[in-house]
Amino acid sequence: MTLRELVLSVDPEQYNDSALYQELRKIKPEYGSNRHIQVKLVNGKVAITNVHVGSLGDIVTYPIDIDSDLNISKVQLLDAILHELSNDGFSDSDESAFWDDFDNLQKAKIIR
Repeated sequence: MTLRELVLSVDPEQYNDSALYQELRKIKPEYGSNRHIQVKLVNGKVAITNVHVGSLGDIVTYPIDIDSDLNISKVQLLDAILHELSNDGFSDSDESAFWDDFDNLQKAKIIR
């Protein structure tokens, strides 16, 4: 399952207040890559990796690999991914600036 498939598989009513979720629902998938979102348990907490590399259009195409020892529902998985993507601490102005710059290809090339 890709991140896009996960986003579309949950009840959108649960995420009415999440700007990030709304953005993920409407983002156009791009080419992606051979990256995978990794989900595992580290020190008793769900750890999500590989959600900060690539454009948002790329990230939604990444398949999600869940550690076989981890029993997690789709909602818990999506919550953990949204938490990691949002970097838990963006203010409204930070979030707005982030989305304004996210599709800036020049900055994406600099970061890569």
